[in-house]
Amino acid sequence: MSGRLSALLLLCALPAAEGAERALERADLVATVAAQVQDLRGMPLDPRVRRALMDVPRHAFVPPAQRADAYQNRPLPIGYGQTISQPFIVALMTDLLDVGPGNRVLEIGTGSGYQAAVLARIVESVHSIEIVAPLGEQAARRLQAQDHRNVETRVGDGYFGWEEAAPFDAIIVTAAATHVPPPLVAQLAEGGRMLIPVGAPFQVQYLMVVEKRADGELRSRQILPVRFVPLTGAGERPR
Repeated sequence: MSGRLSALLLLCALPAAEGAERALERADLVATVAAQVQDLRGMPLDPRVRRALMDVPRHAFVPPAQRADAYQNRPLPIGYGQTISQPFIVALMTDLLDVGPGNRVLEIGTGSGYQAAVLARIVESVHSIEIVAPLGEQAARRLQAQDHRNVETRVGDGYFGWEEAAPFDAIIVTAAATHVPPPLVAQLAEGGRMLIPVGAPFQVQYLMVVEKRADGELRSRQILPVRFVPLTGAGERPR
């Protein structure tokens, strides 16, 4: 099935109240990123992830000046030196988390709220932390407007996680760290999985999958080179 035909079939399931042009743009984008994920992983994008990407209007999570480009497969600026991730990366990271109903997820780096909104369509609950206060407050309002009642946000230093809500079945970090933060490892449930970009700021980093075995042992593997804004906070400052 061609990507265009797939997009048209997906369009039929979109909310009727949404503008047809934007809906078709999103359907085209989802077909594109699903093909990219399949090319990389050698397996189809999880249908739950695909459905979530179809359901969440990316244009509602970017500043007005960026809305015309919301369905391009690239990152976009959202202010304060931050970006909304490329849709392919959002799809890939969500797919690699391997989560579903009943799972609890911690997100480090709320940003615009888009990744949290995608996850909220798949899992039981999402706890999301943003260190840039204006972004965190804007994201909370957007998520509330989209009626994502299973997302809890707060402004704070994500390096240290959300200890009182731990353990989490999965953790997703949407900024590049120089190392895997030990507090996040501690808050990851046994058998859980973390997705995190690791590397030096403003250079090529590697997207890593970190799995915590039942005995507490960690296993990690590199997925692909990426470029994310740096993780900030006390734990990332030079010692």
